[in-house]
Amino acid sequence: MGRMERTLDDWIAEVRADLGIDLDVDVRGLLDLARVVAHGVARPAAPLTAFLIGYAAAQQGGGPEAVAEAARRTAVLAERWSAAAGPGEP
Repeated sequence: MGRMERTLDDWIAEVRADLGIDLDVDVRGLLDLARVVAHGVARPAAPLTAFLIGYAAAQQGGGPEAVAEAARRTAVLAERWSAAAGPGEP
């Protein structure tokens, strides 16, 4: 495991502990989605989208299934935005 991965895992674990969150996070999936949003919509949209996914999941009762569903729906939307922008456009 590389230094960045260890640092990222350590950071996520510490934030979860500090905020009292008992939920395993699909880090790779959320990072992939953030990348799609950053490139297909706009860079500042990535962290805001991650927040909105978490908020939507909480409104649906929380848990990994709610996060996965919110992320899935958002990925579909981001892909549509990216396709609508056309080749070579952000």
